[in-house]
Amino acid sequence: MEPAIETRHVTRILQEAVPVTLVKDINLKIAPGEFVSVTGPSGSGKSSLLYLLGLLDVPTEGEVLIDGQSTAGLERAELAALRLEKLGFVFQFHFLLPEFSVAQNVMLPMQRLGRLSEKEIKERAAELLDYFEIGEQGTKRPDQLSGGQRQRVAIARALANNPKIILADEPTGNLDTKNSDIVRDIFVRLARDEGMTVVAVTHDTDFADAADRNVHLVDGMVARS
Repeated sequence: MEPAIETRHVTRILQEAVPVTLVKDINLKIAPGEFVSVTGPSGSGKSSLLYLLGLLDVPTEGEVLIDGQSTAGLERAELAALRLEKLGFVFQFHFLLPEFSVAQNVMLPMQRLGRLSEKEIKERAAELLDYFEIGEQGTKRPDQLSGGQRQRVAIARALANNPKIILADEPTGNLDTKNSDIVRDIFVRLARDEGMTVVAVTHDTDFADAADRNVHLVDGMVARS
């Protein structure tokens, strides 16, 4: 079985007056349905690695493979299409669009992909909101929801196009303990019950411990995996 995500000797260097190495010689294989937490001290390259895995940035050296497909040399539009189809993103700050309703925020990725009818898109959004027990919030604006509810909407939006891979950057970073537990349990359920591959950067030790495997970075390199 092909890894869901693989990195081969991935290095990312910022070409500034004094070059800065964000990550160095990263070799990882993440299996389909695996829940992986990424930890490490501040500045260790955790978010940089996640952006490379999510094709939001490209390596200076090495390559990232998604479902066995090398992304090296792909044009920007090709990377964007691959992200839209196969990857879902959840960030510490949910980045919901305030001018749209909760349901409309979840519908946006499906509308961009263009594979479903408007009726199917509305039904899918409603199903996702119900799945996360916030179906009654669909007509509200994001600022009318609690922080925990907004993060659940963000996860629903990440799942809109039924991606194989979910990437999260500090998904519990702005939440209290109760809502952190809810979000952690959602990610566990997505991996173990839905078979999704989940990779999450976190400082939350309880969240990290819930994962199948922990990748620990120090100075841009894998210290433990």
